[in-house]
Amino acid sequence: MALMFFAETVRAYRERDPAARSYLEIVLCYPGLHAVVIHGLSSRLWKHGWYTLGRFVSHIGRFLTGIEIHPGARLGRRLIIDHGLGVVIGETAEIGDDVYMYHQVTLGGTSSEHGKRHPTVGNNVIIGAGAKVLGAIHIGDGARIGANAVVIAPVPAGTTVVGIPARPVDRTGKKPRFDAYGTPCDPCLDPLLHEVDLLRSELTDLENRISSLARDRIV
Repeated sequence: MALMFFAETVRAYRERDPAARSYLEIVLCYPGLHAVVIHGLSSRLWKHGWYTLGRFVSHIGRFLTGIEIHPGARLGRRLIIDHGLGVVIGETAEIGDDVYMYHQVTLGGTSSEHGKRHPTVGNNVIIGAGAKVLGAIHIGDGARIGANAVVIAPVPAGTTVVGIPARPVDRTGKKPRFDAYGTPCDPCLDPLLHEVDLLRSELTDLENRISSLARDRIV
């Protein structure tokens, strides 16, 4: 079973990463793959009550790959961690199938209490480089999280969020596709920029009305 999961993850890298030129290159040179394999061992130890040994194996994986995955975290199938350096996945994080994650992503907690405190990520989610997903929130299936976004609220399925704090981007009518780094490159506006443009438009309209009233009074 473990060999089957390994093989399908290698195939997923080959299919989705244009930089991957051979299966051998992926097996030997992809730290994201190595981190997932090491997590499989540390997670098995953790589940059997070997907590310290599980953490130690996880620590070795962090040293070798630059990716920190707590042995208590649950990873789905065909997880791709592209580049990977600086990724942190907390103890109670749960990740679905076919998730694509970039470097410096954090799935972190916002509480010091025991229990569920890290995100749950659905299937087919893309999380861009440097994004921080914080707290026991749910990221819906097919969601896109833009690079460097800070997500502190649940994200509905199929939604793209960007910014700090992350806000949805209107992509009505856009066909679902793979967004590199979770960041849309089509001409859709950042929600903050959109709000600023609306305010500017309203201000211009008010200035024109005031000028018109002032001219009428002079006349």
